[in-house]
Amino acid sequence: MFDVDWQHFTPWTALAGGALIGLSAGALGLLGGKIAGISGILGATLDELRRGVRPTAWRAAFLGGIVLASLAWAAFAPVPGAHHGSHGALIAVAGVLVGFGTRLGSGCASGHGVCGLSRLSLRSAVAVATFMATAMATATLLRLH
Repeated sequence: MFDVDWQHFTPWTALAGGALIGLSAGALGLLGGKIAGISGILGATLDELRRGVRPTAWRAAFLGGIVLASLAWAAFAPVPGAHHGSHGALIAVAGVLVGFGTRLGSGCASGHGVCGLSRLSLRSAVAVATFMATAMATATLLRLH
């Protein structure tokens, strides 16, 4: 059985966040011809830095906007009861594994789920089906714990 904290359930902020992601991905694609896949943007930026090249302005602005928006949200509208409950080292290892997985899967959830599916990419459809099935299986197994 799933428990929902109805006191802190915020469908309108989730809907607004999803709409903003869709609008920004659409604007980047339509106006700039770019795909808003975070792992690709971050990977290309890190590759530029590794080669000693100044990062492309739009990538730096996109990544900076993500960081600044997150900091602003945390400062002015923190999520009630949000906590990770895990040791920082475990979170760091999990982050490295997620990064490895996004490289192995040729993209992240935002790239495949938002941008790839909207472009009717078969590779993205397979990727989304795979990570959604894995997430559902993991959540189910953890609930049995």
